[in-house]
Amino acid sequence: MKKTNKVGSTWKRILSLIKPYRMYVILMLVMAFLTVASTLYAPILIGEGVDMIVGPGRVNGKGLLSLVLTFLIVIAITSVSQWIMSLATNHITFQVVQDVRDDAFRKMEILPIRYIDNHQPGDAISRITTDVEQFSDGLLMGFTQFFTGVITIFGTIGFMVSIHPGITLLVVCITPLSFFVAGFIAKRTYDLFRIQSEARSDMTSLVEEMVGNQQVVKAFSYEGRAKERFGVINERLRITGIKSVFFSSLTNPSTRFINSLVYTGVCIYGAFMAISGGISVGQLTSFMAYANQYTKPFNEISGVVTELQNALACAKRIFDFIDEKPETPDDAAAVDMKHGKGSVALSHVNFSYIPEKPLIKDVSLEAKPGQRIAIVGPTGCGKTTVINLLMRFYDIDSGSLQIDGHEIRHLTRDSLRENFGMVLQDTWLKNGTIAENIAYGKPDASMKEIETAAKKALAHSFIMRMPDKYHTVISEDGGNISQGQKQLLCIARVMLMKPPILILDEATSSIDTRTELKVQEAFQNLMEGRTSFVVAHRLSTIREADVILVMKDGEIIEKGKHQELLSRGGFYAKLYQSQFAKS
Repeated sequence: MKKTNKVGSTWKRILSLIKPYRMYVILMLVMAFLTVASTLYAPILIGEGVDMIVGPGRVNGKGLLSLVLTFLIVIAITSVSQWIMSLATNHITFQVVQDVRDDAFRKMEILPIRYIDNHQPGDAISRITTDVEQFSDGLLMGFTQFFTGVITIFGTIGFMVSIHPGITLLVVCITPLSFFVAGFIAKRTYDLFRIQSEARSDMTSLVEEMVGNQQVVKAFSYEGRAKERFGVINERLRITGIKSVFFSSLTNPSTRFINSLVYTGVCIYGAFMAISGGISVGQLTSFMAYANQYTKPFNEISGVVTELQNALACAKRIFDFIDEKPETPDDAAAVDMKHGKGSVALSHVNFSYIPEKPLIKDVSLEAKPGQRIAIVGPTGCGKTTVINLLMRFYDIDSGSLQIDGHEIRHLTRDSLRENFGMVLQDTWLKNGTIAENIAYGKPDASMKEIETAAKKALAHSFIMRMPDKYHTVISEDGGNISQGQKQLLCIARVMLMKPPILILDEATSSIDTRTELKVQEAFQNLMEGRTSFVVAHRLSTIREADVILVMKDGEIIEKGKHQELLSRGGFYAKLYQSQFAKS
């Protein structure tokens, strides 16, 4: 019952997506009716033609000529109506699929970071691409064959009743077996197709992981274990694929067998009726044609039912993704903060990714405009988490976090993040030119502004050595430039934005020592008059910070300037000495 409700709700969702295109649905149904009517009228003409040539000297030439002309007109009507029906069907299907993809992509853009962190990236990719494609195929087949099949069944019954009600009753009494068989198999294929989609998602995630991290895979000789993981998923996909295809493939031959019994019964019974003079040979010919046409839709619909089960399973996964809870929307009275001054204040902030495992505990700090705040501490102490809270990638559990005196929850996310510039340890570049990558946060920037930002980031010199300079196309992972050059481009991207607050999370970790000194000098100019949060493991990079926050186990345990903290001989001093013991 629960599964039936799920399928029913999925169907309702699909029908709601089709509703905006109801005029095309009406056109499709009209053309389907016209196609079926003209197709079913043809056997009548064939039967009349047979009766015109049943014996020597009894050939009606004029009547045959008239029938041939009528038959050609019927064929023309069938062809045109079928063509228009296909156009309408394709329009409905591809518009609905486009709407679903748009909804899925829009949802992906407003999903909270928490969802992204807790799900494999390949899962979302599989739902938006593969599952939507499977849904499209099933929907297209359903429209093209289901409606014409149903109309054909009722149409042939009407024509057969007009020829001989007795034989029609025989046909109608046997054919419900086809529905029983198709329904019995369809119930068992839905879950199999759902499991198959999930296995396909796992495979997409693994392939994406292996391709995106190929250097790490090779560096740690992970190929063997990756192959084992792939083998397990591939085997699961193979087994579920075989089972789903096996059960779904039983539908067509089963219904064909029953329909063949129907056709055989019609032929035998009709032959006896023709011998006894109950119907003419032409009528028997027409009836046999109708019996054949009557059984065909059952074969087609049984195939459609199988495809629809796959489509429904995929649609369910897509709708589940679209229905995921988005990040908390901005308050109705949220302030659209313009270029701020850069003051930041945290008061008794608590936060945890998992409720039963607190991470940030009672953290308080104040950064005045223009101050340079360094955050240091061992791995896992909560440094990057503080940055996530400042950017509102996650909302704090309790306490207060203010930017320029505004509670962060009362600011729009877009305006908040426009006041931050980030340079992270992990670089990210998009597939495009160097200029487009630098102007990622300011697409309307002039080439002069881009070049100025690149010069400040010390990236201009290596850019000018590239084949097409600022118009050189780089791949998404920046495979055709070095890691240090990628970082310089990311720094230039922030240089161009000139935000009031900077976040530098191990920003110089991928740059050689000589370049780092130059970039540090550029950072000094950039940070002048701007509030800066510098997350660093290399303590040599934060000696000049106005305030150094030392974190451990989610708490700020020490606070002060470099020399002040060293003189205390506390945790910071031990960290510093561990890095410069030999010095």
